Amino acid sequence: MPTSYEIDHTIAFPVLIGDIGGTNARFAILSDAYAEPKEFPILATADFSTIDEAIQTGVLDKTSLQPRSAILAVAGPIKGDEIDLTNCDWVIRPKVMISDLGFENVVVINDFEAQGLAAASLGQEYLKKVGGGEIRPSTSRVVVGPGTGLGVSGLVHARHTWFPVPGEGGHVDMGPRSKRDYELFPLYETIEGRVSAEQLLCGRGMMNIYRAVCKANGVKPAAKTPAEVTAHWADGSDPAAVETIELFVTYLGRVAGDLALVFMARGGVYLAGGIVQKILPALNQPRFREAFEDKAPHSQILKTIPTFVITHPLAALSGLAAYARTPVRFGVATEGRRWKA
Repeated sequence: MPTSYEIDHTIAFPVLIGDIGGTNARFAILSDAYAEPKEFPILATADFSTIDEAIQTGVLDKTSLQPRSAILAVAGPIKGDEIDLTNCDWVIRPKVMISDLGFENVVVINDFEAQGLAAASLGQEYLKKVGGGEIRPSTSRVVVGPGTGLGVSGLVHARHTWFPVPGEGGHVDMGPRSKRDYELFPLYETIEGRVSAEQLLCGRGMMNIYRAVCKANGVKPAAKTPAEVTAHWADGSDPAAVETIELFVTYLGRVAGDLALVFMARGGVYLAGGIVQKILPALNQPRFREAFEDKAPHSQILKTIPTFVITHPLAALSGLAAYARTPVRFGVATEGRRWKA
């Protein structure tokens, strides 16, 4: 294992890239630095007992390419030779991958670092702007992604290099502001007494809001899953679902604005994941940007910062591919996160 700060720019092709979430795992192979990624069917993590089994069955058995390197983005802290995933039973053991799957080296980074790499490399065709503001070149950016959990990463530009900054920003505190908030916050499910951002801004967070709204309104919940909430919101058939999505985008705007201030993200705030793509019409309504900009005494700063929805269907894989092709563009620290044969 490396013993000092290390950024290694040597990546041997072909490269397996993987985005490992709590629910799904997405893989692709780059045969060389100029090739488009060869994508494989999305795998449900619950269908495989280990990531090694998923890679062997879902990828290696379906191609004649033998990857020499693997770059994996995972939802969880990267510590030691056994990496537990936050919302999945898989444990990643890079040394075992090298011995059993034939890789020469394995790099493991945080899943939202990969989203940060995407925010630095995606073309405008994959970015849907929400509200005002303009990108200031070579300035910090933030990625916020409600999904199985709430992922957050920063992206700092220095010395002509993008440095992704992983963290656990999804677990910051949330508090009530409006009269309706004060009615609902006592009804939200907490985690050890806290209402964190992730308790409201992810799939289960959406259900947390929905159940609280139903309880406050004295009605029986009609939706049992986030997909049902968004469906009822879309067709307007359930007033509680409509209010849930309105609150969801308001809370997301507040958190995104807070993080924009933390990073002074004049390069923009980028919303990632399937949930935000599904509720894009709600994000385009004024309440998201109003909540984002409502940061006295710095509201004028927030008005200048743009916000985008990332619409690429495999954004994290796109970010990993950009890193694999030109690692010198990105300051991805590999200390303690790269294993070699």
